[in-house]
Amino acid sequence: MAVFNFFKLSMLLTLLSDVKLGSWMQKEAVAVFPPQCNRIECPTYDVVYSGDGYEIRVYNSSMWATTSPIDDISFVDGTRTGFFQLFNYIQGQNSYKQQIEMTAPVLTEIAPSDGPFCESSFLVSFYVPKKNQADPPPANGITIQKWGQTYVAVRQFGGFVTDSMVGVEAAALSSSLSGTIWGDAIKKSHAGEITTQYTVAQYNSPFEFDNRVNEIWFKFSM
Repeated sequence: MAVFNFFKLSMLLTLLSDVKLGSWMQKEAVAVFPPQCNRIECPTYDVVYSGDGYEIRVYNSSMWATTSPIDDISFVDGTRTGFFQLFNYIQGQNSYKQQIEMTAPVLTEIAPSDGPFCESSFLVSFYVPKKNQADPPPANGITIQKWGQTYVAVRQFGGFVTDSMVGVEAAALSSSLSGTIWGDAIKKSHAGEITTQYTVAQYNSPFEFDNRVNEIWFKFSM
């Protein structure tokens, strides 16, 4: 139990940190399969295509505990606010007073603003472990979302995530997908959005300096 609580706290610390290390850790190579998922539960998926700088995954049905929308100009601050809510939720601040095992990744879905000094909208999500999916604890401000089979275009990058990094990485993924059937499917799936929504997935604790794995996700339908 002590090790479990220490890991949960370390995940909290990485999201609360000022992430100044991002400037020199950004170029670090990362593993194709997130090493964290060898130690704690993650959603399962199959890789159906590997391209230049991206891969296409199909995630199996999964369940997520998700915050209400958080409006902020900062990805780091918005994620921190959401993670506080989810951390309290898995620590037992839910209707069942039930503690829930930590999982990975922590997702932050971003609906980008249409201007440089405007607030974006963030949804922060925690993967619900399989043993809790039959009856996930309800809680104020937390919505349980069930995903069916989901296609995701993924770009991996290393280091500690910063506000300036996420837009650059999302643009790089978009560029890699340009002119592909996957890029066309993503455009069709996001056609009604003023700015394309995307997701940042974070896997590591702040005490892991090697093989850090973060990902940009574009969810879409085929």
